[in-house]
Amino acid sequence: MILYLRLFKESFAFALNALRNNKLRTFLSLLGVTIGIFSIIAVLAAVDSLDRSIKDQLSGLDLNTIYLTKFSFGPTDVPRWQRDNFPQTGHEDYEFVNRNIPDIEASAYTIFGSSETINYQGNTISNVNVVPASSGIYIIDDLKVGKGRFYTESESFTGAPVVVIGAGLAENLFENEEPIGKQVRMYGRKVTVIGVLKKVGSTLFDSPDEKAFLPSNFVRQFTSGGTDGIPGAIMIKPKSGVDIDAFEETLRQKFRIYRGLRTDEPDNFFINKLSGMTDAIDSIIGGLNIAGWIISGFSLLVGGFGIANIMFVSVKERTNLIGIQKSLGAKSRFILFQFLFEAIILAVIGGVIGLTLVWIVSLIASHLVESFDFVLSFWNMFIGFSLSTFIGLISGVLPARSASKLDPVEAIRTGM
Repeated sequence: MILYLRLFKESFAFALNALRNNKLRTFLSLLGVTIGIFSIIAVLAAVDSLDRSIKDQLSGLDLNTIYLTKFSFGPTDVPRWQRDNFPQTGHEDYEFVNRNIPDIEASAYTIFGSSETINYQGNTISNVNVVPASSGIYIIDDLKVGKGRFYTESESFTGAPVVVIGAGLAENLFENEEPIGKQVRMYGRKVTVIGVLKKVGSTLFDSPDEKAFLPSNFVRQFTSGGTDGIPGAIMIKPKSGVDIDAFEETLRQKFRIYRGLRTDEPDNFFINKLSGMTDAIDSIIGGLNIAGWIISGFSLLVGGFGIANIMFVSVKERTNLIGIQKSLGAKSRFILFQFLFEAIILAVIGGVIGLTLVWIVSLIASHLVESFDFVLSFWNMFIGFSLSTFIGLISGVLPARSASKLDPVEAIRTGM
């Protein structure tokens, strides 16, 4: 054991000596490993951080929330021409679902809004994300009111001209004024601000800070419905503990009967779930990881060749020394381990540099992007360290093997 520790110590000294004596060559060789490790760990850290950020932002939502509409939120086998002929999901559909589907904790009818302009005493905000929806969206979207209140079910049903705005929109529109009770103009009509949502900050999805919520029945008073009218959706949050598959099947069957569909006819609507969104996100994250590994793999391959090259050169330069060591009784396996350790140490140094660069970049990125935390996990660091060691091992096998097989007499003669 002591002999192997001494061998490791000597190999480490040889590696440092090689670094000092051949700075440019060693730098170029280590550069490939450093870039490769940096690329892989940076991609893994960025993807993990993105995945964590998305899951954190979805944590406040019930992933079993259902969107009943003519649109599919994911890939579908239904042809485009057939989907285009599906009837719009209207308010009467929402009323049917509320009356006939059991185990609903909250539901809302929402109109897919468009960007609107909001005016207040000469102050104009353009491209505001307006969400016309019934009062149930307050529970479904887990909204929080900071000032005032959200509109009631009665106001939602009658289509009262009231609006609840996000904190960022309130700051931009009213500046230092109190927004509650003020009238703003949107859709060419006056509506009263009755509430301001709590500030959330920027998110990967649309932040409620810049949104405006108002009753969907208010918008329905001056917009056309029907097949060619404005598209809408029924948002449904099932009660906690409900069998989601059974709930979804009950909803499908009753809505098919309501739509008058025969047994042999396909659905003319889609039941979309937020959990399907997380599955799609996981698929995208997995694809990003694979792409990152493929791209970074080329850098690692170049780095491995670089280390192998410097080790072959090192063997050639130290042929005379190898011959002397073997003539003095050094075993072939000691020569093998000596050069193998040297290759691993060179690769580990490159890996440590790569990990250090990723750590520095993650700190800078987290500081610059306030709403997004780049996380360099222990698992990613372990992967980086293991990869660098593996690259050194693979890259050093052939040079170390060739060194161990040298004949001592021929080695001394060649060195001279």
